[in-house]
Amino acid sequence: MDEDVRQTLRTAASALLDHHLTRLTDDLVDRVRQADEVYCAYVSYEDHWSSTREGVRQGLAAILQEPSERRDLVFTAAMAQRRAEQGLPLDSLLRMYRIAGQVTWTAMVEYTEREFPDRLGVLVRAAGHVWHAIDRQCMVTCDTYSRREQEILGRSKERIDAILDALLDGTADAGVVRTAAASLDLPERGRYAVVTVRFPGYRHQDDVRLPGSLGGARLLWRMRAGHEVAVAALGEVTLDELCQELSLIVSGVGGVSPVVGGLAELGGAHELATLAMRTCLDGGPELARLDARIPAVLVITQPDLAGHLVSGTLGPLLSLDAADRDLLLTTLETWMACDGSAARAARRLFCHRNTIINRVRRIEQLTGRSLARPRDIVDIALALEAVRRLPETT
Repeated sequence: MDEDVRQTLRTAASALLDHHLTRLTDDLVDRVRQADEVYCAYVSYEDHWSSTREGVRQGLAAILQEPSERRDLVFTAAMAQRRAEQGLPLDSLLRMYRIAGQVTWTAMVEYTEREFPDRLGVLVRAAGHVWHAIDRQCMVTCDTYSRREQEILGRSKERIDAILDALLDGTADAGVVRTAAASLDLPERGRYAVVTVRFPGYRHQDDVRLPGSLGGARLLWRMRAGHEVAVAALGEVTLDELCQELSLIVSGVGGVSPVVGGLAELGGAHELATLAMRTCLDGGPELARLDARIPAVLVITQPDLAGHLVSGTLGPLLSLDAADRDLLLTTLETWMACDGSAARAARRLFCHRNTIINRVRRIEQLTGRSLARPRDIVDIALALEAVRRLPETT
């Protein structure tokens, strides 16, 4: 910038600073609030006016300072941080700077045209320098705002995670439950379930709404040690519908709790969902509902008793050589899965119906149990669950 341009700019800036600061502030505030209703919603008029006056003062004063000083940028950064904390959108803040540039430049042109018309051509050569200064303010605003926004979001997420942890751990008292309802925008009483997914599982957003066809059910995910957890605010969605939707996106193994009646019950639901997940065999994908896995849960939660049950019920069968043992266990499991129908079991195992009947009789002889007696069937069914899910019992 040559000295003639610099002096012309400084003359205009000094005059505006000394005699027109209040008028410029009024003009800029009115134009911003007329152009952007969002600004009005987040920033009070008093706050807006006082900060604008200081911002205009700093901007004009910067023209009188050496370029290396740019004390206006310190104020710009502080204001960007403050507006981020207030929640004002960045677009609104940047729009304000564009309007500020227009108002300030127009005032400089009008002053120079009125007082020093012969220098108007010189002032025009300074336009690029003025708008470059505005661009620098916008760059500082974007950088500071973004960093502060990330800090705020990080703290907000940490707070939400802490609230979810208290709910899922069952340590939330009545006050925490009320805070959770307000912070998470959830009702204290309502239909909830908990979903657990073991890694590798499902890559997701932290807060997901299921499709509208499922009544807008909402999933709030939280990463825990070794697995992920979701609080499912079901609304009118059934567990069948929830599981159907999850089955399309969960690639690992997971568990689903029964429906509970409020946020205070999520700790117990989390335990039940974790137990349901533990019944899943390796490999997946598999999504286990607790209400469909109760026998398996009973087995895995009492491994010592399960071991006694296995040895007392299936011991002689398990003592056979591996090929014979596996054949009879597969037959028994298939026969029970077919509700005791030898014909259906035979079709599944690609053999004759009489082959199934003969194998079932042999199982009864080995175990001393009758597959026609309900109590023996219960013992055998639980023992089979233990054999499948607790290999150490065999």
